[in-house]
Amino acid sequence: MRLDHVSYAAEPDGLRATAARLGAALGIDPVDGGVHPRFGTRNIVLPLAERRYLEIVEVLDHPASDKAPFGQAVRARSADGGGWLGWVVAVQDLAPFEERIGRPAMPGNRHRPDGVELRWRQIGVKGLIVDPQLPYMIRWETGPELHPSVGGTGVVRLMGLQIAGSPVRVRDWLGLDPDYTPETLDFSFVAPHGTPGLLTVSFQTPTGIVEI
Repeated sequence: MRLDHVSYAAEPDGLRATAARLGAALGIDPVDGGVHPRFGTRNIVLPLAERRYLEIVEVLDHPASDKAPFGQAVRARSADGGGWLGWVVAVQDLAPFEERIGRPAMPGNRHRPDGVELRWRQIGVKGLIVDPQLPYMIRWETGPELHPSVGGTGVVRLMGLQIAGSPVRVRDWLGLDPDYTPETLDFSFVAPHGTPGLLTVSFQTPTGIVEI
């Protein structure tokens, strides 16, 4: 189990403008990620070190965005002004989460502009919608050579997440021990004033620490 990526919903001026701002803040050239046909969304990627990435995502004017939970989540967050949508954990086996949540993981795919298709299965987006402090889980079906972090300079590292919510709730959702603490990332929790969720993500860049 590892943190795979963080998702940021496009702000009112759109996907490309939002991605350009975030890329400039981190010193990363945005990469057009293409379309998620099952979800009615599209994304732009900022590749990070350690096989992680930042995804900026925008909802499309497509029926899939009204039906798919991920499309619904992106639409709602962008309608609220955009910003952090959530965080995503990569796992080797989704079966324990399917059993705990009580439904099967759903297939996902994305067509890059060069025609390459990325495939995965995911579960937990409905949990994120109800309680945005929670991550959803993903298992990649395409090989590591196609991971969205590939192709970046690898000089910007994700350092930590600040979450409005409860570490006990998150550990329980992920099936972790009550005292589990990540060794390589800094997770800090604050009491939510309003809706729980991902508040701030910190990055180590060549020019210093950047918080978004």
